Amino acid sequence: MRPEEGTIQSRARAIGAVLELLTDQPVIICNGFPSREACKQADRPTHFYMIGSMGVAPAIGLGVALSKPAKKVVVLDGDGNVLMGMGTLATVGALKPKNFLHVVLDNEVYGSTGNQPTFSRVVRLEQVAKAAGYVHVERVREREDLVYELKQMLAKDGPSMLLVKVTEQAEDVDRVPLDPREITRRFMKAIE
Repeated sequence: MRPEEGTIQSRARAIGAVLELLTDQPVIICNGFPSREACKQADRPTHFYMIGSMGVAPAIGLGVALSKPAKKVVVLDGDGNVLMGMGTLATVGALKPKNFLHVVLDNEVYGSTGNQPTFSRVVRLEQVAKAAGYVHVERVREREDLVYELKQMLAKDGPSMLLVKVTEQAEDVDRVPLDPREITRRFMKAIE
């Protein structure tokens, strides 16, 4: 049973809504189904797909944000990934990069390994981010709210976290067809 009432969207639909609002921003996408779904929907050279390395997407995004302060850097993450790398929230909060936007797709499970439950049902990750020092933090469920809040956060100085509650549903998608070296090369060239 979900802890909240009301409508809820699939992760792929939420990813689509995020990508529709982005243009040339560097986007770091966590490993597993989120990278696969994002690649299928809108593959761009500015997308850095994580192949493995669970929990590391926000750390990479933080490095990009600090090295490219004129670019808004977006991290697409999952609740399981955030829980795996929780210390990064404190580092982001302490360093306060104004150009850092952390979108967490929370389906309350480790979706890429068999839907084992995470602790995001009881640990509200957006509250952890707020306590760690993120400046703007919101929690949404519906697509319209996601679009509204994301537009607001893209226009504001961060760091910001938008937590999006999504279903456990995963799209039928192939693996990212690029090898890690190719992903890295094209990403670095795209954000020069």
